[in-house]
Amino acid sequence: MTDAPFSNAQDRQAGATGKVRVWDPLVRVFHWGLVGAFATAWLAADEVQPLHELAGYTVAGLVGFRLVWGLVGSRHARFARFVKGPRATLAYLGDMVHGRERRYLGHNPAGAAMIVALLITLSGTAFTGWLMAEPERVAMLPAMPAIVAPAWADDDDDRFENGGRSEVEGPLKDVHEALANLMLLLAALHVGGVVLASFRHHENLARAMVTGDKRAPGPGDIA
Repeated sequence: MTDAPFSNAQDRQAGATGKVRVWDPLVRVFHWGLVGAFATAWLAADEVQPLHELAGYTVAGLVGFRLVWGLVGSRHARFARFVKGPRATLAYLGDMVHGRERRYLGHNPAGAAMIVALLITLSGTAFTGWLMAEPERVAMLPAMPAIVAPAWADDDDDRFENGGRSEVEGPLKDVHEALANLMLLLAALHVGGVVLASFRHHENLARAMVTGDKRAPGPGDIA
């Protein structure tokens, strides 16, 4: 698939409205759905376990969808379109420090690196949460028992709280909570990057993720 049809369509749209469609509806639903699901999982942790688990499964499903859509989705959704190597990412960060970074119509290299970090961290958080839900799941993984075996050392009475639901104590829970806390840090950095880019390039990137539209590329912009 080439980008020529997309470019021609964008040129026609930009000529009529001054804006172009960048984020397709599925990307937007994924983005805001993930925000809601992670916030729900965080707030429900240790309080409403069934809701916490449901939100966690929703996060896992959304991440799985994004991985697929990153391969077969629309132009600006595809990983091959926006994920850059370390050299390009560091060069972009250097340009940001000096206030001379170029505007990208889609994700810039720093934003792309953050997306990869978020997806990896979310995957790890969801996976460790899934393992914690049932002790038998850990036994399915031959490499895991040596790491998490202490989590199952307590008596059954110590592993069942909150109305009979299992609560894992020990290294596995520590890893799960550490990943969740890392997600909060990454999310804060992501929001900070969005605010900075919005200020530097004079456009509301959060609104663009709602409407799907951004200002048409100008001279020096990377479309």
